[in-house]
Amino acid sequence: MSSQGITPRHEDYSKWYTDIVQRADLADYAPVRGCMIIKPYGYALWENIRDQLDRRFKDTGHQNAYFPLFIPESFLRKEAEHVEGFSPELAVVTIGGGEELTERLIVRPTSETIIGYSFANWIHSYRDLPLLINQWANVVRWELRTRLFLRTMEFLWQEGHTAHATHDDAQEETMRMLGVYADFAINEAAIPVIQGRKSNQEKFAGALRSYTIEAMMGDKKALQSGTSHNLGQNFARAFEVKFTDENNELQFCWTTSWGLSTRIIGAIIMVHGDDQGLRLPPRIAPIQVVLVPIFKNDDEKAKVMPVVDALRQELKAAGLRIHVDARDGLTPGFKFNDWEMRGVPVRVEVGPKDVQNNTVAVARRDVPGKAGKQFVSREGVVHRIADLLAEIQANLLQQATEFRDANIHEVTGDYPKFQQIVEDGWAYTWFCGSAECEAKIKEENQVVSRCFPLDQPPGEGPCIACGTTATERAYFAKAY
Repeated sequence: MSSQGITPRHEDYSKWYTDIVQRADLADYAPVRGCMIIKPYGYALWENIRDQLDRRFKDTGHQNAYFPLFIPESFLRKEAEHVEGFSPELAVVTIGGGEELTERLIVRPTSETIIGYSFANWIHSYRDLPLLINQWANVVRWELRTRLFLRTMEFLWQEGHTAHATHDDAQEETMRMLGVYADFAINEAAIPVIQGRKSNQEKFAGALRSYTIEAMMGDKKALQSGTSHNLGQNFARAFEVKFTDENNELQFCWTTSWGLSTRIIGAIIMVHGDDQGLRLPPRIAPIQVVLVPIFKNDDEKAKVMPVVDALRQELKAAGLRIHVDARDGLTPGFKFNDWEMRGVPVRVEVGPKDVQNNTVAVARRDVPGKAGKQFVSREGVVHRIADLLAEIQANLLQQATEFRDANIHEVTGDYPKFQQIVEDGWAYTWFCGSAECEAKIKEENQVVSRCFPLDQPPGEGPCIACGTTATERAYFAKAY
C-alpha cells in the first residue's frame, strides 16, 4: 500500500484503479447496484471534457437539443438489428402512476429511434439537410459486470445524430466526428488513440459501418474510447425519414450517430495514473495549480499569505485554474500527498524562506521526487508555470505513446506467436474479418478485434485465423 493508501498497480491493477477513483474523490458507489455517484471533483473533470467537446461540436456546425428519457417499446422494434443488439441491456418501465402501461417504455439506452421519429417530422426537403444535432444526456444499460466510470448501468455521455442527403455526405460526417474525438483525446486528454473501423461483428447494432478510437490502458488492455457510426438508411427507412430532392423525388435520408461517455475518465485514470494516484493532463485538470502556504506561527503566516494571495490573483489573471490549500491542522507533507493523489499538474509551495529569497518552490506531478521540483524567481513564476503546464501536457502524451508503441507487436501467419502476444499486449496482424475467424480467436484467446486502423499501407497477407488472403490488418487485444 502506498503512502496515499493506494494498492500498487503491479499487485492488483483492478484494486489500484478503484482505490484511485475513491481516494481522489472522483466517484462513489450508489445504493443502486451498478450505478455511481459522481462527486464534485470528478464532475468538474467531466465538465472540462464536456466543454472541450462541445466547442468542437459547435465549431463543426452542430446544435444541442434534448430528447425524452423514455422511449416507446415499439420504436426499438422498428429496427430489427438494433433491438436485437440492445435487448439484453434494456431497462423497461411497465407501471406508471400506479397503473400498468398500455405500451411499455424503455429507459433510454441510446436515442437513434426517438430521434429518428423526430427527424421524420422535421425533415421535408433537401433544404432541411444536413440536420446536425447533439444531445448531452444520461443513458441506462443493464450491465451485469460494472466498474466505476468504465462500465456502469447509468452513465453520462453525448450522442450526436445527423441526417444527410447522400451516403457520401453521411460518410464524411462520420469520419469528421471520429477525427474530432481523436483530436480531443490526443490534444486534451493526452491519450494516443488509434482511429479505425470496427469489424462487422463488433459494429454498432443497426449501423452500416462503425468507427472507433482505441486506447491502450496501463495494463495493456484496450478501451474503446469513442465511436462514430454511419447508419446508412436503416433508421431512416424504419422511421420514414424522407426528403424531397432537387428533382422533386422522394428519398430516404442517410443518418449518422456518434458518442463519447464518462468512460473517457476511466481511460484518463488508467493511461496516466501511477502508484501515487492520478496524473491529470493540464488542459482538462479541474485544478491546474495548487498553492500550498507553509508557516508555523502567525508571524510567518503574516509574511507568507500576502505572497500567496498575490500569486493566486496573477495566475488566475493568466487564465489558469487555481486552488489555495489553506486547510488548518494538516501538515504540508499531507497536503503534498493529497494533491499528488488528485493529480494536480503543478504544486507551488510558499514558505518564509521563499518569501525572503523572493522565490517559490514549484513541483510537477509528472516527474516524481526531487527531479520534478525547482525554485523559481517570484518575478518569472507565472510565465514559468504556463510553460511547465505545456511541458507536462506534452510529456504525458509522449509517455503514453511510447508505452503503447512498445506493447504493439506485428505478427504474420504465426498463430501460436499471435496467441502469445495477446496474452500481454496488442497484436497487429492480417485479418479477413469473417464472423467465423472472429469467433475462433475470441473463443481460444478471450480477445476480440479492436479495429482495422485507418492509417495502414495497402497490401495483403494471410489471415491470422484461417490463412486465406486478407487485404487489411487489424489490432487484437484484451479489452474493457
